[in-house]
Amino acid sequence: MSNASHTEGAISRPSSTSGAVRVAFAFWITLVGTTVPTPLYPIYEMEFGFSSLTVTVVYALYALGVVVGLLLFGRLADQIGRRPVILAALVLSVVADAVFLGAVDLAMIVIGRVLAGLSAALVIGAGTAALTELISPRHPRRAGTVAIFANLGGLAAGTLLAGIVSDVAPDPLRVPWAIVLILAIVAIVLMIGVPETVPHRSPLNLRPQRLHVPPEIRGEFVRSALTAGAGFAALGVLTAVSGLFLGMELHKTSHTLAALVVFVAFTGAAFGQLLTRVLPSRAALVAACAGLIVGAALIGLSMSMVLLLPLFLGAAVNGVASGVAVGDGIATITVKAPHEHQSATVSTFFAILFTMLGVPAVAVGLLAQAIGLRTAAEIFSAVVALLALVVLVTLVRDGSGRGRGDE
Repeated sequence: MSNASHTEGAISRPSSTSGAVRVAFAFWITLVGTTVPTPLYPIYEMEFGFSSLTVTVVYALYALGVVVGLLLFGRLADQIGRRPVILAALVLSVVADAVFLGAVDLAMIVIGRVLAGLSAALVIGAGTAALTELISPRHPRRAGTVAIFANLGGLAAGTLLAGIVSDVAPDPLRVPWAIVLILAIVAIVLMIGVPETVPHRSPLNLRPQRLHVPPEIRGEFVRSALTAGAGFAALGVLTAVSGLFLGMELHKTSHTLAALVVFVAFTGAAFGQLLTRVLPSRAALVAACAGLIVGAALIGLSMSMVLLLPLFLGAAVNGVASGVAVGDGIATITVKAPHEHQSATVSTFFAILFTMLGVPAVAVGLLAQAIGLRTAAEIFSAVVALLALVVLVTLVRDGSGRGRGDE
């Protein structure tokens, strides 16, 4: 990052190490709060009497909050500094947790999800930038690795924590939120001592950030975005309806089991991003497309045969493939996009991904109302596989696979 050069001499190694640990914790706990509802949706459904369609709409509102936050506040950390934006994300997260803790109706759940989406949008950019600047430049990959596991590790941990606690706690809709709320408050206290890494601020400007894709990478960007978007669509549907499928079709009432499906998917996505460091550039997107096809087939098999094992395998394969596609897209932008357009291009990339995270979940919810959850999920799996196949065919037809590191 460009700001790192301004701060290397100003931040001592001990303080930057301590600051990086605190930022990583703040990043992690903010993302934890965004997936706590996942295994709790069946309980909310019974408690407040809403349908599976409502569950998917609530989930989509979270994704909408992220997209709006990315477009409105994507440059905020460059303007006012990393620490204030991370603190703002934590405050929003605390408010969202408190709303869920006291939720008595659907309206409060909707408010909590939108606030959680905005908190995620703020922390993703500011947290990643702060880690890059606080971690020693002698270890350039370390910051990326920490950011991946703070981000996707938080998403995975939130659902697992809620699943386990809701199975053993006397009040499953309150105790998980109390735990996350306390940890988020601890993160706010810890952030107070973190050094700021942006010494030169610019005037505050909250105009929506323009979406932009440089012409020189447009073809590669579209392939990566379509592949990663298909993977995120599957992750969104898994997150929104896996608990309902386990309860309604498999008659599994364990919330931990539902949480494990999503945990496996997001953990796989984290490792998938790391795989892009060792996969040849030509092979990364091909492998991601193939993985999405296999993952969709496994999820479709699980739905049609009402089997648990293919669901877990499909979640894992889809997660890894999605992570590879995301890592490939980010690498393409970082290496080939003009520097002055990188921020807008990254925002465009993630705006597409989070749109794909939410919209298909609503579509599956609508289909489920008309033809049943299993059939809707089977159709959706076929669409994901078809989209990945189309991208794979274009890669093979090009004969060049990828372009960011053409040999």
